[in-house]
This record gives sequence, C-alpha cells and structure tokens, in this order.
Amino acid sequence: MTRQNADYGYDIQKVYLEMMLTDAETFVRCQAVFDDVAFDRRLQPAAKFINDYVVEHNAMPTFDIVNAATDSNLKHPGDLAENHYDWLLMEFETFSKHKALEAAILKSADLLEKGEYGPVEDLVKKAVQIGLQKDLGTDYWKDPRSRLEAIKDKNGQVSTGWATLDKKLFGGFNRGELNIFAGGSGAGKSLFLANMGVNWCLQGLNVLYLTFELSENLVSMRLDSMTTDIPSRDIFKNIEDVEMKVKMIGKKAGAFQVKYMPTGKTANDLRSYIKEFEIKTGRKIDVVLVDYLDLMMPIAKRISAENLFVKDKYVSEELRDLAMELNCLFVTASQLNRASVEEIEFDHSHISGGLSKIQTADNVIGIFTSRAMRERGRYQIQLMKTRSSSGVGAKIDLEFDVDSLRIRDLAEDDDYQEFSKRKSTVFDQIKRSSGALNPDEPKEDPTQGDTVGKIKAQTDSTKLKQFLNNLGTD
Repeated sequence: MTRQNADYGYDIQKVYLEMMLTDAETFVRCQAVFDDVAFDRRLQPAAKFINDYVVEHNAMPTFDIVNAATDSNLKHPGDLAENHYDWLLMEFETFSKHKALEAAILKSADLLEKGEYGPVEDLVKKAVQIGLQKDLGTDYWKDPRSRLEAIKDKNGQVSTGWATLDKKLFGGFNRGELNIFAGGSGAGKSLFLANMGVNWCLQGLNVLYLTFELSENLVSMRLDSMTTDIPSRDIFKNIEDVEMKVKMIGKKAGAFQVKYMPTGKTANDLRSYIKEFEIKTGRKIDVVLVDYLDLMMPIAKRISAENLFVKDKYVSEELRDLAMELNCLFVTASQLNRASVEEIEFDHSHISGGLSKIQTADNVIGIFTSRAMRERGRYQIQLMKTRSSSGVGAKIDLEFDVDSLRIRDLAEDDDYQEFSKRKSTVFDQIKRSSGALNPDEPKEDPTQGDTVGKIKAQTDSTKLKQFLNNLGTD
C-alpha cells in the first residue's frame, strides 16, 4: 500500500493528521518521531496543537476542538480497518525520515562551507536512524518453551573452553557480544586471547585473530606450541613434527586466520576484511579476537588518541554494533592503568578509558597474572562485569603450561587436584597442632608415637621446610 515517488504534500499530510485523530494508540506510536515543524506550514498549527493537547491532557482532542483552535478544517476519514493504520505507521515513518533528511541537508550547507564534517555526519546519521517502534515486546506468559528455544538458537552460546569460567558465565559467551579481557602490561593478554582462539577452533568454530601489535609469525608460532604441545623453544628443532600435528589437528578444527593490522584501524576496516574473507573462502566467521581494542580508532571521529575516554567509548560501541551486525562473538583485550599494578582487586577505575568501555561491553574480565605467576604455572582472572550472570567479583584460577603456552582448567588436572588436597591436609595438621584452627581444641600430645601424616612438635624448622618442599609447595 505504500506510494511510489511520494512528494508528501499538503493533502497526504492532512490525511496523516486526520487518521491519527481517530485512534489514540496510533498517534502514541507515531509520537516518537512526530515533529510539527516537518508538516506543511498550513498544518503546523494543528500538528502542534494535537501534540501539546495529548501531552497536557493524556487524551486525543476531537476534530471540533482542533478545528476551533487552529482553523484547520480537518475531517473524519470514516470507518477505517486495521490495515489502514498499518499503512499509516509505515507511511508516516518514511515521511518523518525524509523530512529529517531534508532538514539535515539544509543545516549542513553552512557546516560544509566551514569544513566541519563531523556535525554533518551526525545530522545525517540521526535522520537515517529515525524509525517507529513496531515491536511491542515479549508476551512473557505466552509459550515459554518457544521463547527459550528461540533465545538459545539466536544467541548461539559458545563455551570458553574452561569449565570454571563457563559456570560463572552460565554457559559461556554469546554471539553478538563484545567481551573485554583487561590486564596490565605483561599480564599475558595476547596469550590469553590466543588460547581462547585455540579452544574455539577445536570446537569447530571459525576464528579470526586480528593482531595490532604482534606479528603474524609470532602469533602463529605461539599457536604451534599450543596446538602441538611442543615447547616454543623447540619449535625449530621439530619442524616435521609440528607440520604433521598441525595438519592433523587442522583437518578436524575450524578455520584460524591470523591477520596483522596497523595501529589506528577502525571497525569499518574490520568489517571490510571480514566480508572479503568470507567471500573468498566461503567460510562464515564465528569469533573475532581483537588484540587489542586500545590500538584502534573510531570511525570518522576527529578524536585525539590521547582522549581515551571518548576514543574508547566510540570504538567499543562500534565493535559491539559490528558483533551484532555480523552475528558473531567479539573478544578483545584492554590495558589496565598504572594504578592497578599493586592492587589485588580490580574495579572499573583500573581500566584505561574507564567506564566508557565497561558500559558497552557485555562481559569484562580482569587478568591478574604476572610473569612470575605464569612461571609458576598459574593464571588468575576476575569477573569485573557480566550481563548474564551473578558472578561479578569472582576470581578463577587456571593452570598455565610454560612450555606449551597452554592455559587449562585446573579441574582437568587430576594430579593437581590430588596435590592440592594433600597440601591442604598438611596445613590443617600444622594449624591443628598449633591450635590455630580451634583454640579450644586440646593439642595433640607430641610425646605420642609416630602416627603417619602427623607432624611432631619437636620437628625443627629446617625439617618442616624440607617436608613441605617434598610435597611440591612454593
């Protein structure tokens, strides 16, 4: 029922107002884009009166009231069917958008003469984005099964590859999300992203790793160690083994594309590359790893790189929009500021750029790991923000293999679990012997016989340290 090549003149605008006056619900739905200035000057008084009347009285005026107040000569259009109002909603949305574009173009003339292109883009963007809210939302009580299955299918939830993290995230990440891992300099952010990429490839997902700092060769060599379990220092000594293992694993895994991009690229550059990749390879990208967000710039925004709050706000918003547009999962890293170096708990203030990134991201996870911790085989992360779980503040310990550079869930390591149990038992015995666990509990008599697993009061400090070292404690 839409009109082709509509000029939106006086007559059709008059019809819009007449139809709105017959149905309050339709006017309310149009009110979000209703602008009396957009109407023909002969109709502007009536349009303004109607809108002001509804705002003041919370009811529609009658035709007689409008005509008496504005001398507009509006007439009742007669009986209308539901599809007529559907036509009105569609027509009025297009009319409002066209009028907003006309106004934006007129306002832009002076700005273009001054060379101020940024405000021009904003004006046009706002005009193009004008639209009515046609979706009335979700009827909660109706068909919960279909609703939940639709959510599951749409989100395409993806496991992180670490059971402990999945548990805190209620299953993992979702497509269309932007997730940020924040860490200080040397915290191993790139290693963490690469490990996540391997996890997802092994699930059969197609992964794109965009590096703005490290070379493609360095990232690829790290992946060689992660996928083959051959220490990075021995890669060149075992080229044939690496080749064989990588090819065998690659036959069953998803794509893993590593691409270097210079600092300062935008979300548009990422979009262009992804679309080009998908066209040439015939593969749909499932996950995009951006290493890292702070090295990107916003689209067409004249913002200094030093203005972190504004810059990162636009970049994070654009990345999240891109994730939703492409229906894929976006994961990136961000730098923590210097104030976080000595902290044992992270909050929003420790992220460079601060709240601008926090507000946009779906999940923000801090990486506590230092080089010393990695050498001892540990990674520790903390959930700083989650949209879909109650795990904010929770810390998760992961195992790190220094040789293969692989990060694994501690729960997967039975030997470590057994070791932790033994270590805990020993320390409990020590505390119990000293009365630290329960001061009221009588201490064991050190004069009693040599019971296995007990530590005698007479044991000197040297033997005690040796005993603990033998159990593998630091």
